[in-house]
Amino acid sequence: MESGITPSVTVIGGGFAGVEAAWAAAEHGVRVDLFEMRPERQTSVHQTGDLAELVCSNSFKSNLLTNASGVLKEEMRRLGSLVLPIAATCSVPAGEALAVDRVRFARDVTEAVESHPLITIHRREVTELPTARPLVIATGPLTTESLATQLQTLTGAESLYFYDAVAPTVTLESLDLSLVFRASRHGKGADGSGGTKGTRGTPETEPANDDYLNCPMNHEEYMAFWTELVGAEAADPHNPDDKTAAYFEMCLPIEEMARRGPRTLAYGPMKPIGLTDPRTGRWPYAVVQLRQDNREGTLWGMVGFQSRLKWPEQRRIFRMIPGLASAEFVRLGVMHKNLYVCSPRVLNATAELREHPGLFLAGQITGVEGYLESAAIGILAGINAARTALGKPTLTPPRETVLGSLCAYLVETEPKRFAPMNSNFGIVPELETPVRDKREKARLKGVRALEGIDGFVSEVARGG
Repeated sequence: MESGITPSVTVIGGGFAGVEAAWAAAEHGVRVDLFEMRPERQTSVHQTGDLAELVCSNSFKSNLLTNASGVLKEEMRRLGSLVLPIAATCSVPAGEALAVDRVRFARDVTEAVESHPLITIHRREVTELPTARPLVIATGPLTTESLATQLQTLTGAESLYFYDAVAPTVTLESLDLSLVFRASRHGKGADGSGGTKGTRGTPETEPANDDYLNCPMNHEEYMAFWTELVGAEAADPHNPDDKTAAYFEMCLPIEEMARRGPRTLAYGPMKPIGLTDPRTGRWPYAVVQLRQDNREGTLWGMVGFQSRLKWPEQRRIFRMIPGLASAEFVRLGVMHKNLYVCSPRVLNATAELREHPGLFLAGQITGVEGYLESAAIGILAGINAARTALGKPTLTPPRETVLGSLCAYLVETEPKRFAPMNSNFGIVPELETPVRDKREKARLKGVRALEGIDGFVSEVARGG
């Protein structure tokens, strides 16, 4: 590095991965040029020009340190995450999960990035990959065709894709609250406490927390709803030439789940377990849960109801749900194409392409699934891009951490079996001493992971 020249990093994409990559690099003293095409060019699912705009659920999943998602959050905080402190200030009630007011969250992230003295935001579309290195590509699941084609050429492997779905959002004032009751499953609140298991229709305890709105269904109502759902007309894929939509198993459209059988929903996203209807004292046959979507509590999202049905069909069928007969849908389900590369063939665990030093991938384009999983890979890519700019070696997070396990999954999975992956303890190495109790096992994995991330943070700080 020549004296007097400030090292720099280029980041393409202003989603969760892009802003975290830009922030991490800038926090390491490197100048960052961040490119985001919105609002100059919008996507089919974004509505604003804000950075880190949420296009699916407003939930970041569990906060508990006995859950892999909760541990990943804490790892990210210790690595200097941008989005998690902001999420804390924008949070809305969601039981043991972290959920945010989506509008305020994206606005605050945008303001923070705009205010960083080492980050310059360029609001224009990048149609040709820059030659400058280090470069972080964080264009996400909706990467434009021109960049996707270049990425295919660059990696030498065919890009893969799957379809993700967005759940509808309704206004509180449009709900018939006489048919809806407030409760969290087994009464679990933000601390995860409360409630014990019972059997269908015979709960052992009353819910002690009311973070969710619940729309109960009896068997007759459920079967009428299921019948209409499986016979509904779906929207065409955004790519009219593609007739074979492959879905991510953890985010299936509600109608696709329904087609697996009449009882699938009642034992899936509409399961009534742990939810006592105060009017009957029993669990309903099935329940549709609504989760608060903004701080004011005026908007509520339909939990697990991502859909690719045509919008008139969604309005007609979802209004069959008790309490939603006059629902005002401020956001309806949409289907969008998610693009990612076959990371086991092309990526290192440092988020750097094996055959292209200085070129990093971050976020869902690597094959992780989820807001914070994408953001976590963004942090790693940003750290390593900054280290490359400063002439330092890249680093890999410890295998026992959730982040390290995600990275290992990306690069070690058999390519033919590679599919998008959320954070989970199943990909984290087992404990040296076997533990039979699942909760204790999860707790110990969490403790070990945070010890590992502390060591990694120290390694990053040493700068060697």
